[in-house]
Amino acid sequence: MHRNSTFALAAGFFLFSWALAAETPSNAPASEAYVWRSVAMGGGGFVDGLVFHPTAPDLLYARTDVGGAYRWDASARSWVPLTDWLSPAENNFTGIESIGLDPSDPARVYLAAGTYRGGDAAILRSGDRGNTFQVSKVPFKMGGNEDGRSNGERLAVDPNSGGILFFGSRNMGLWQSIDHGATWKAVDSFTNSGAPPPSTSTNRPGGGRRGGRSNAYGIVCVIFDPASGRPGSPTPVIYAAVSTPATNLYCSSDAGVTWQPVAGQPLGLRPNHLVLSTDGILYISYSSVPGPNNATDGAVWKYNPKSGVWTDITPEKPGEDGGPGWGYGAVSVDAKHPATLMATSIDQWQGHDEVYRSTNGGATWKGILRDGRMDYSPAPYSSRMTPHWLGSLAVNPNNPDEVWFGTGYGVWCCTNATRTDADEPAGWIFADRGLEETVPLALISPPTGAHLLSGVGDIDGFRSDDVNISPAEGTFAGPGFNNTRALAYAGLKPEIIVRIGNGGRSRIHAAISDDGGRTWKALDRNPPGGAGAQGDTVAIAADGTVIVWTPNGRAPFVTSDRGLTWTNCAGLSGGDVVIADPVDPSRFYALEPQGGKVLVSTNAATSFEATAASLPAVQRFGARSGGVFAVTTGMEGNLWTGSRETGLFHSTDGGTNFAKIDAVAGADALGFGMAAPGKAFPAVYLLGTINGLHARYRSDDTGRTWVRIDDDQHQYGNADIPVIIGDPRIYGRAYFTTGGRGVICGDPAR
Repeated sequence: MHRNSTFALAAGFFLFSWALAAETPSNAPASEAYVWRSVAMGGGGFVDGLVFHPTAPDLLYARTDVGGAYRWDASARSWVPLTDWLSPAENNFTGIESIGLDPSDPARVYLAAGTYRGGDAAILRSGDRGNTFQVSKVPFKMGGNEDGRSNGERLAVDPNSGGILFFGSRNMGLWQSIDHGATWKAVDSFTNSGAPPPSTSTNRPGGGRRGGRSNAYGIVCVIFDPASGRPGSPTPVIYAAVSTPATNLYCSSDAGVTWQPVAGQPLGLRPNHLVLSTDGILYISYSSVPGPNNATDGAVWKYNPKSGVWTDITPEKPGEDGGPGWGYGAVSVDAKHPATLMATSIDQWQGHDEVYRSTNGGATWKGILRDGRMDYSPAPYSSRMTPHWLGSLAVNPNNPDEVWFGTGYGVWCCTNATRTDADEPAGWIFADRGLEETVPLALISPPTGAHLLSGVGDIDGFRSDDVNISPAEGTFAGPGFNNTRALAYAGLKPEIIVRIGNGGRSRIHAAISDDGGRTWKALDRNPPGGAGAQGDTVAIAADGTVIVWTPNGRAPFVTSDRGLTWTNCAGLSGGDVVIADPVDPSRFYALEPQGGKVLVSTNAATSFEATAASLPAVQRFGARSGGVFAVTTGMEGNLWTGSRETGLFHSTDGGTNFAKIDAVAGADALGFGMAAPGKAFPAVYLLGTINGLHARYRSDDTGRTWVRIDDDQHQYGNADIPVIIGDPRIYGRAYFTTGGRGVICGDPAR
C-alpha cells in the first residue's frame, strides 16, 4: 500500500516529509510471501461509527475504537479491513475518531486517526475507497478510544467543493483544510462566536481497552447543508455541535468564516449526533454525558431552519417509569423518505438498548429491536451478549429496509425495517464477517485437538478448530472470565489445558480442561492473596499433574492437587517467569529478568536453583513490555530467552549455557510450529528486530537464518500483548496477536 506522509503546521501550511519507522532498510532480511487473514470470531469490540455514502449504492464504512476502519463489501457480505498497513510506529492511528466521505466523489474517503490524545494524530486520505492511503499528521489531538468516541461525525467534506474539509477537535477547536485534507488551519472565528474556547489540557486518559475518562470532548459533529450551495463553490451553511450542556449548536452561513449560536436550542444535555434530512430538517440526539457509559438522561429534537422552530420528539423519556435513566446515542434518516427516521438509546441497561423507528417525523415511535428476530449464526457467541452502547446508526440511502447499528461487540443489520410498519417483527443479523476487533491476550496451538485456543479481552476466549468459522460452541464453556490472560497445555498430554483470567462471575480465576478445551472446571482455590490480574502467567507440567501460577508482581505458587492447596516455589521471587519442560514432568524453568539468572527445578517446581548462566539484565520484561522465555515444543531442556534490548539467546542444555543468536537484535515474542520438510527441529517464529527491521520472521534452521513473513501491507500496529506461535501440524502456519484486530493467521503463499 503506497503511502505519502505530510505534517500540517497551523502557521503557513509548511510541509515536510515524514520518515516512517516501518520503512525497509537496505540490508533487510529475505522475505517470503504469506497470505494473512483474521481468525474468525466475529466482532468483539466497539463499532462506534457507521457512515453510508449518500449516492454510491451500498458503500458503507465502519470505524472502531482500537481496531481501525473497514469497508463493507455488499456482494461478499463481508467487511474489508482498511488499516492493516499501520506500522508499530503508527499504532496510535488504529483508533479512528471519525470518517469523512466526499458526497461528490465516492472514491474519496478520509479517516481521522488517533486513539489517545497523548499520541500523534493524522488524517488518512484515500482516493480509491480505502485501498491505499496518504498520511497527513496534524497538530490537533484525537481520542478514538476516549469518552465521546461514538459521537459524530467530527470530520465532514463539503458536498459542493470536495477539497474543503472541516474537523471538530476534542480540545483544540475547529479546523479547516482546503486541499483534500493534506494541510489544516485553525478556524479562529469559531471560538469568537461564543463557542467554548479550546481546552489546553494535555492530560491523557487512563487507557485500557474501553478508554479512559476525560473532560475534553470538544466539537462532536460537523455537517454541511448541501442545498444551501451549488456545485463548484463552498457550501455556505454549516452546523457544528459542541459537547456541552450549555449553548452547543452553532451555524455558519458564510462557509465557515463566522459562526453564531442557533437560536432557541434546548439546553441541559450534550449533543451526540446530528443528521440533516433531504427535506432540510435537522435531527439531533442528546445525552447527559458523551458516552458510551454513565448516561442518565437524553432526548431527540428536531429543528426546522426555515421556521426556526424546535420540537422535542424524544421516543421515550428516560427514567419516566421510575427506573434508571439513559441517553440517546444516534439518529439517522431515510434519504428516500425524509419523514422516516430512527434513533437509538444508549446505556438503557434495564432490558437492553432499543432502536426506535418513526414514519411521521418523530410524532410517534415504535421500538423494533427488543422484539425483533435475531440471527446469531454468523458468530454464535453473540447469543449471550446484550446489545449495548448503541452509539452508531445508519439507514442505507438506497434501501430503506436496511438499517445498521454498532454496539459494544460488533455490528447488527436489519433486513426488513419497512415491514415493521405493518407490525411485523424486524429481522436482525449479526453482520460481522471480516470485522474482527478483539484484543487477544494469549494463544496456544496444541499438537492434538483444536488447532488454536485464544484468550481474548472482554469476551473470554475461543476454541477454534476451523479458523475460518466463528466457533459453534461460542466462547469457552464452563467458568467464564471477562479476560482470559494466559493459556498452557501439558506437553505429553496436550488435551490437559489450564487457563487463568479475571472478571466474570467466578471467584476462582483459573480453570482446567481434560478434553482439549471443550469443557472446563474451575480450580479449587486461587493462590493465597488472590490472583487473576493482568500480567499473571501459568505453566503446567508435561504430564498435567502440576500447575505453577505466577500472580502479577508476586512470587510463583505451585499446586499438585488442582488448586486445593498452594505453596510458594522455593528459590523464586516476585517478577520471575516460570515455564514447564514439555517432556520431563519434573522439570520447570524460571527466569529472573532483572538479574539475568535462569533457575531450574527438578522436583516439579517445589524448589528452584540457579544455573551457571549469566544473561544480560532486562528491566522491562513482561506481558506488555515483550520478552522471550520459552522451551522448544517437544524437546527437553531446549530453551530460548531474550528481550527487545538484549536480542535472543538459545540453550540446548537446560539453561546452563546460552548462545546468542547474532542476527536478532531484539525479541518481543517467540513460538514454534511444525518443522520444515526434511527438518527435525521445529520452525521458530519471531516478533523482533533483524537488521534494523522490526517485523515477524520464521527460521527453519534453529535461528541461523530468518525470513520475514509479514509485509508492509500487513503490520497491524502494535499488539497489546505480543504473542506469535506456529501450528505444530501445519508447516509454515503462524498465529499472532494484535492490539485490536483480533488473532491473525498466515500461511505461505502457494
